[in-house]
Amino acid sequence: MKFPKLTSLKTPEQLRARFAELDLDLKVADSPDAGSDSALGRSIETCLGTVGNRFSILPMEGWDGTTDGHPTDLTRRRWELFGISGAKLIWGGEAVAVSPEGRANPNQLMINPGTLSSLESLRKTLTDAHQEKFGNTDDLKVGLQLTHSGRFARPNKKDTLEPTIAYPHPILDDRFSITDPAAVTITDEGLDQLVDKFITAAKMAASVGYDFVDVKQCHGYFGHELLSGYDRPGKYGGSFENRTRFIRNIVEGINAEVPGLKIGSRISIFDFSPFTKGEDQIGVKQSSDQYSHAFGGDGTGSGINLDEPKQLMELMESLGVELICASAGSPYYNPHIQRPATAPPSDGYQPPEDPLVGVARQINATAALKSAFPNLVFVGSGYSYLQDFLPHVGQEVVAAGKADFVGLGRMVLSYPDLPADVIAGEKLQRKKICRTFSDCTTAPRNGMVSGCYPLDPFYKARPERKQLVELKKATL
Repeated sequence: MKFPKLTSLKTPEQLRARFAELDLDLKVADSPDAGSDSALGRSIETCLGTVGNRFSILPMEGWDGTTDGHPTDLTRRRWELFGISGAKLIWGGEAVAVSPEGRANPNQLMINPGTLSSLESLRKTLTDAHQEKFGNTDDLKVGLQLTHSGRFARPNKKDTLEPTIAYPHPILDDRFSITDPAAVTITDEGLDQLVDKFITAAKMAASVGYDFVDVKQCHGYFGHELLSGYDRPGKYGGSFENRTRFIRNIVEGINAEVPGLKIGSRISIFDFSPFTKGEDQIGVKQSSDQYSHAFGGDGTGSGINLDEPKQLMELMESLGVELICASAGSPYYNPHIQRPATAPPSDGYQPPEDPLVGVARQINATAALKSAFPNLVFVGSGYSYLQDFLPHVGQEVVAAGKADFVGLGRMVLSYPDLPADVIAGEKLQRKKICRTFSDCTTAPRNGMVSGCYPLDPFYKARPERKQLVELKKATL
C-alpha cells in the first residue's frame, strides 16, 4: 500500500490538500508564529505553576543505563539535550521502573535508594543546561515517569521477555509465547504490593526535586493493561471501578503521603486490536470483527469509543490529577496507531493507512477529551510524523484549544532544539528533522542503545550504526 511521502509535500497548501483527500479535520498554518505571544510560545498557568511555553518533551524508554539502574553518560547527554531544547514541560524525561522485575530492558533506569542520587543528578544536568542556555528555570517543570512494564518486561536479557500479566489475552499470550498464562498473572495481593512500590517511588522522586510524577497508563504496560481487564476476576478487574482501582489507589496513596507532589498520567486513551505483518508486509488486524480487550475501543478492534476514557478523565479530575498526556495503543502490537511512521521497526509491519490518518486520530481524540474536560491540562502525542509541518499543525491545535501542549518524542532525538528554533522564528534545520525511519526503535529492539542513528552525528559515528545498516539490509 503506497502513500505520498510527506517530504513530497512542499507547502502548507499541499498538506491541506492531502488532508482534504483523506477527509481529515486538521488545520495547517501558513507559517508558524514566533515569540512569547505566539500559540506555541506563550506560557500557561497549571497546577505546577507557570510553564513557559507549549512544547513538552515526552518520556523516552532508554536502553543505555547501567544494569543496576543508574544513568550513563549516554543518558546524561540525552537529558542535557532536553534541557537545551527550549521546551518548558519535561513530561517524565525517562521511563523509570519502580521495581527490578518491571524493567522493559536490563538497562532501563530504576528508582530506589541506591539510584536516587543519580536521578537527582540527572535532573540537575537538565536544569543546568537549560539555565545556561536560557538564563532561568523559573518556568521549567520536570517530571519523572514511573512504570512497571508488565507483559513486556525484559529485566535480565534484552531478547527475553519475563512477563507479568494482568489477565490472559486471547491473542497476545500466543504472540509472545506465554504458554501458561495463569502462572504469570499477577494476583490481587501482588497488585496491592505494586501500588505501594509506586507510592514509595513517588516519595523518592519528590525528595530529589522532581516537580511531578507520571503514573504510566499507556502502551500495553501494567497501568494500561489493567484498564482493559474486563474479564479479570477479583477487585482489580471487571467493572470500571475495579479496573481503575490500581491507578486510584496509587494516586490516593501519593496524595496522602506526599501531599505537595503533583501527579500526571500518560494514558493510551484508545486502543485497537493487535496487528501483525500480512503476506504483503502490510499490517493486518489479528482479531475478528469483535475485539473486547481495547480500552477506548468500539468493540471492532479498529474504532474508537471514548465513553470509558471520559469516565477515566472524570476520575482523574476527582483525584486531583490535572496533568494528562494522551497517547494510544502500544508499540508492541499496533505501532501504526501509536507512532505513525514512514518505515516500521524491524519487528513491525508496513502501515495499513496513510500515517497522517494516525496523526489526525490522536489529535482529534485528544481534542474531544480536552473539550469535555477543559480544566485538565492535556499534552498531545503523535506529532513527529508531521516533520517540517509539525509547528504549522501544532500551532493550530493549541490555538484552537484542542490541546495545551505539543508533545515531542522521536523528534527531539534528532532535533532537540526544535522548540527553541520555532519560538525564536528561526528557519527549521531540515537536515535534523526526524523522518520517522524507526531506527530509534529498531536499534533497541535488537540490543543496541537508543538514539537517532540516521541524523544525529553522535550516533552516526557509533559502531552500532554499521550493525544497524546491516540488520536493515537483512530484513528487506
